[in-house]
Amino acid sequence: MQTAYIYHPDCLKHDMGMGHPECPQRLITIENELLTTGLLSQLQCYDAPLATMDQLVRVHTPGYIESIRQAAPTAGLIALDADTAMNPFTLNAALRAAGSAVLATNLVLAETVNNAFCAIRPPGHHAESDRAMGFCLFNNVAVGVAHAIEHHHLQRVAILDFDVHHGNGSEEIFHDNPHVMLCSTFQHPFYPYSGANSGSDRMINAPLRRDADGAVFRQAVKDSWLPALNRFKPEMIFVSAGFDAHRDDDMSQVYLSDDDYVWITQQIVSIADQYSQGRVVSVLEGGYELHSLARCVAAHIRVLQGKEI
Repeated sequence: MQTAYIYHPDCLKHDMGMGHPECPQRLITIENELLTTGLLSQLQCYDAPLATMDQLVRVHTPGYIESIRQAAPTAGLIALDADTAMNPFTLNAALRAAGSAVLATNLVLAETVNNAFCAIRPPGHHAESDRAMGFCLFNNVAVGVAHAIEHHHLQRVAILDFDVHHGNGSEEIFHDNPHVMLCSTFQHPFYPYSGANSGSDRMINAPLRRDADGAVFRQAVKDSWLPALNRFKPEMIFVSAGFDAHRDDDMSQVYLSDDDYVWITQQIVSIADQYSQGRVVSVLEGGYELHSLARCVAAHIRVLQGKEI
C-alpha cells in the first residue's frame, strides 16, 4: 500500500523553551528512525502546506484564529496557557500542522495514496473551537475531518484517538455534528480532566485507570470502539496518534508496549478496509519519550503500509 508522509521543516522551528517535553527533537528522532530502518525511502513524501482561513474557520471561530495571529511574537516567547507558548515561528508551524491534515485528506480521497501519516507539531487534539491548550493551537485532525465533510461531502467520518490524554478539543468541536464519531482512550483522572462523563452514541470515551496495561487497553477498544464503529460504518478514518501511553513515557501512568500500538493500528486498518475503502489519515499528537516514540511511529507506519510485523 502507498503511504504518504507529510512533514515540513517549519515544524522544527516551533520551540516552547528548554526542557519542554513537546520539543523539536521529537520529529528529528522520528525521521532518524525512518531513515535508519529504510522506511522513509518507501514513503511518498510531501511538504505540509499552510492551512487557509477558510479551512480553519470550519472548526475554529474567526475571533480565535485572529487572536492567535495577533499573539504571535516577533521575538522571544509568549504564553497562551501554563503549558502552551508561541515563539516567532509557532504560527507558521501551527498552520503547516493543520494544513498537513488537509493535504492528507485530499491525497487519500483522490486515491493518490492509500493512507497518510502527518509528522507534524504542534499537536492539536486539545485545541477547542476558541481556545488553545495542552501544547495545541489549531485542532489539526478536526481541520482534516471538516475538510473531508465540507469539501469532499463525506457523511460519516471517525476520529480514533489513542493519546493518553482525552481529546477534549475534538469532542467539543464535533459533539453536535452527526457526521462525526470520536472514539477515545485516555488515562482518567488525568489532564485535561474531561471525557469520563461526556460520552454519547457518537462520542465513545473509554477512560483507563492510571495503572492500565495493554490487556486493559485492548479490552476497552474491543468493548467500546469496535461495536460503535461497526454501527457507524465510517467512510473515512482519522487517527489522533498519541504515543504517550507507552510504559517508557513518564508523561503518564498507563503502560502500553510497542506491540499494543501495532495492535491498535491493525484494528484501525481492519475497520478502514471493511467500511472506509482503506482510507486512513493519521496525525501525530503526543509521545515524549523519544526512543519509544520513534519506534512506535515506525511500527504504526509499517502497519499502514500493510507490512507484517
